[in-house]
Amino acid sequence: MLQRIAGAAFVAALGLGLASASVQAQIYTEDQRPSACHKKYDDTGPGRDVIYVPTRLKTVERMLDFAELKAGETLVDLGSGDGRIVLAAARRGANARGIELDDGRFNIANCWAKETGLTGKARFLQVNIFEHDFTDAAVVTMYLLPGLNLKLRPQVLDMRPGTRIVSHAFTMGDWEADRSESVADTNQMVYLWIVPAKVNGTWTVTPKGGAPFQLNLTQQYQKFEGSAAMGGRSAKVAKGLLRGEQISFSLVDNGGAARDYSGRVSGDRIEGNGWTAVRTAK
Repeated sequence: MLQRIAGAAFVAALGLGLASASVQAQIYTEDQRPSACHKKYDDTGPGRDVIYVPTRLKTVERMLDFAELKAGETLVDLGSGDGRIVLAAARRGANARGIELDDGRFNIANCWAKETGLTGKARFLQVNIFEHDFTDAAVVTMYLLPGLNLKLRPQVLDMRPGTRIVSHAFTMGDWEADRSESVADTNQMVYLWIVPAKVNGTWTVTPKGGAPFQLNLTQQYQKFEGSAAMGGRSAKVAKGLLRGEQISFSLVDNGGAARDYSGRVSGDRIEGNGWTAVRTAK
């Protein structure tokens, strides 16, 4: 029995919870699901890849806070369950879209959108998350199993630099989160990743008023290391960090002297503060 309970806890993952500040739309409480839509459509069956478990109100709101979701931005929820995080995002003025395969939950989500007056502001698509193009999203939310997160990771890393990825409970393997937090008064974790620009390769750096030099970078997610050849001198890259398109690092020479660099990556070019760089090889 204990093994069955532990197994169920391990595979629980798809549902995401709705938060509502208005009395009119307050049809969900922490301890029970909204009755009207859930009675009309069944959502108790197993999901395609995981067992459905709704996320708590506080965790949903914290996920959106973590993402720093802004009005007008596009949010895509992968495995949207009964649509609660999509509706919560729509209330914040986002263009919110939920992706869900299960018939019952898909129907509940549309029913709930109608009940809360959010039809047209929140959309739901009944498609496979691995067959859906969500590259238009500024924010992606998910409550999936670790294996599914890892399967999605290559697609996520190819998204536009600066895209925010928020996961409830599960990580992205060895891709370290930019931020994580245990939600207050719950036992639930929230993780945030910001898709980094791609800087791997050889760059020609031109300091303002100085001679160009070569910079070689090796990237691992949002962190990178490397070396620079400046005439007859060499230096190592230290504290290399990417936050979306924003880049920062130090060049430390053989004598221990360090010079800090920061700027913005745009494809094969970096516009720095007092310097520029062009990628010559990947």
